[in-house]
Amino acid sequence: MKRTSFRRAVVPGVAALALSLAACGGGDAGASDSEGGETAVSGSVAVDGSSTVYPMSVAAQELLNEQNPEVQVTVGEAGTGGGFEVFCTGETDISDASRPIEEDEAAVCEENGVEYTELQVATDALTVVVHPDLAVDCLTVDELIALWGPKSKATNWQDINPEFPDQEIKLFGPGTDSGTYDYMAADVIGDESETTRKDYEASEDDNVLVEGVAGTEGATGYFGYTYYEQNSDKLKAVAIDSGNGCVEPSAETAQSGEYTPLARPLFIYVSNKSYTDNPAVKEYVDFYIENLAEIAEVGQFIPLSDELYAETQAALEGLQG
Repeated sequence: MKRTSFRRAVVPGVAALALSLAACGGGDAGASDSEGGETAVSGSVAVDGSSTVYPMSVAAQELLNEQNPEVQVTVGEAGTGGGFEVFCTGETDISDASRPIEEDEAAVCEENGVEYTELQVATDALTVVVHPDLAVDCLTVDELIALWGPKSKATNWQDINPEFPDQEIKLFGPGTDSGTYDYMAADVIGDESETTRKDYEASEDDNVLVEGVAGTEGATGYFGYTYYEQNSDKLKAVAIDSGNGCVEPSAETAQSGEYTPLARPLFIYVSNKSYTDNPAVKEYVDFYIENLAEIAEVGQFIPLSDELYAETQAALEGLQG
């Protein structure tokens, strides 16, 4: 899922942050040589996985390269499931994920001798959007399940709630390789089959989902909060009522726990061997976590709370040995 607009959107922020980091000495990109000088770390790093985490990992790459262009980081966005497929066979160093690794994926990693460390890097608010002219402003969790559940036969918004408009429903959503899809299916809908309904326009490209919802009357879809923010001029976000009233997606409501059950953690999974054996991987990961709050801000993500950041730091320290 390529987000062709991302680089244009964040480069000014990246440049400003790079200057700030350089001024305060953040993200040391060099290692001392035997004569007391600095020898820049060089090498390549392969990252793939979640399209939701993709902008953040690209921001980390661009910021690091402002200080050390010798570390070459390739960031792909095959989806969380697709990322774990190549990570657990040793083809990548880092896997971006918008959900925790699943048992079958962990088993493949174990089978191939790929040991890893999970690092939470941000919080996201999975955002349900509708066509801006659709008079639907809030959905209960039950209505969300009636809309997207695997047993749903709803074709008109009045099938969901008789007070909703008499308007045909058009559904746009991520494909089954997406961690966003997995989260909606397993953690929001919670059906034993861990699937959503299948009669919708699926795409691994969030741009396609945005344009589909924005250009179709009665349309709805869902993706990460960051991508909604980037397209808020053409979409309307729907508040979610989990039993305590309608709550709109935002950084504040996701961090506070009010935006349930659609707030979710975002991760990078680091190959322990790559981190230990490849100085470029260590350089990138250390920089990523050291500057995590700033990188999240540049990528327009919801930064971790102090408590969660301390947990991420502790996990990284364990990886450092």
